[in-house]
Amino acid sequence: MSYTIEGKTGTWEIVVGLEVHAQIISHSKLFSGASASYGGEPNTHVSLVDAGFPGMLPVLNRECVAQAVRTGLGLRARINLESRFDRKNYFYADLPTGYQISQFTHPIVGEGTVEIELVDGTVRHIGITRLHIEQDAGKSMHDQDPARSFIDLNRAGVALMEIVSEPDIRNPEEAGAYLRKLRQILRYLGTCDGNMEEGSMRADVNVSVRKAGEPFRTRCEIKNVNSIRYVMHAIEVEAARQVEVWEDGGEVDQETRLFDPARNETRSLRSKEDAHDYRYFPDPDLLPLVVEQEWVDELERALPELPDDKRDRFIRQYGIPRYDASVLVAEQAIADYYEEVAKGRDARLAANWVTGDLFGALNRTGRTIQDSPISAQALGGMLDLMADKTINGKIAKEVFEDMLETGDSAADIVERKGLKQVTDTGAIDAAVADVLARNADKVEEYRGGKDRLFGFFVGQVMKAMAGKANPAIVNEALKKVL
Repeated sequence: MSYTIEGKTGTWEIVVGLEVHAQIISHSKLFSGASASYGGEPNTHVSLVDAGFPGMLPVLNRECVAQAVRTGLGLRARINLESRFDRKNYFYADLPTGYQISQFTHPIVGEGTVEIELVDGTVRHIGITRLHIEQDAGKSMHDQDPARSFIDLNRAGVALMEIVSEPDIRNPEEAGAYLRKLRQILRYLGTCDGNMEEGSMRADVNVSVRKAGEPFRTRCEIKNVNSIRYVMHAIEVEAARQVEVWEDGGEVDQETRLFDPARNETRSLRSKEDAHDYRYFPDPDLLPLVVEQEWVDELERALPELPDDKRDRFIRQYGIPRYDASVLVAEQAIADYYEEVAKGRDARLAANWVTGDLFGALNRTGRTIQDSPISAQALGGMLDLMADKTINGKIAKEVFEDMLETGDSAADIVERKGLKQVTDTGAIDAAVADVLARNADKVEEYRGGKDRLFGFFVGQVMKAMAGKANPAIVNEALKKVL
């Protein structure tokens, strides 16, 4: 999908690369045994290591390494069997040691790729440059006191994966699709919960603009954007600002900026540091990290089925359209629900009910698939009643709404309300004869060539039988008489 900015001097193209910080799911922090869980009273999840006390030595959390390797495998990336931890030196009040332990020259994961699909069906592949492990900083709180700031170190030392993309993204829609896909993969793998509201996944957005065919121009980095919608909006705003700067004869400075959605602008935060500004050097307290290929293979064998593979299997196995399959694999819980409903049943009909009526009901009631008032087993039971002609499609809609309200099974509702479909040909023939007798003029019109009246007769017979007649038998009976 082409996305350009028309300026005074011609057409400009956007170039975007994303650095995503994803909090690793782990009980404890990267280099200490303190809890890594979200929340808690300030400074209650802090060890002496996290607080930067002199003489405290970091001890690497094996599970955090395993989670990074799983993520790399899920991104179809190269796993580096030898990597190294470096100290990234800078001063900030919520960084008690004065440095962050990260990976600079030797990350644990190398090049990979993420496949995204856009609204128009276009499929693109966004390159992954690297994934490295690092520790998070603490949190500065400026709203607790009019004169002072406070520091909460609960987050300090929590394990992060920084996932860096190639500058392959060319418009806000691609950026949104990439972030949604990345979050989907992380959630399937169980390596990050992807909750941007709680800060467990956030993005630094690198934006530049150029004329077609030009090399890359200077980029600016927009820090810590915590929603997909804001990422897309920030790209639009920053790209427009840069075009205006270039066209007015200015130069875009390489700097770090903040996005202010309320004012619809980005603001300069600080000049962008280069690697030498951080004085990276190997952490003297940590040996190089060496992992065995056998261990990597073991982790790979235990990986769950990933979204793209599951989507392709759904298309093959269940014969459903690609769009439906993509919707159904959006979340692991949705895919599991659908498979239980579809098992041994009409898979297309199951997909229609899950993506249509069920999703509509969940949206209306503000629920998720996990707390759906209709279980997969219960919905499957209703489809079974349709398959054995106990109820028809129209009655099924009524039964479904009753299931939502009461939680009763479809069979109980049909019995309680007397909704069983009428398949008695004698009763249907009698209703057909009655409808045709009361509409003799329309019968003549139909026989005179007005075929469209056939639907009218079907509707009248169904109405006469309170919607309980088997539509196929009604159609057959009418054709026979007419």
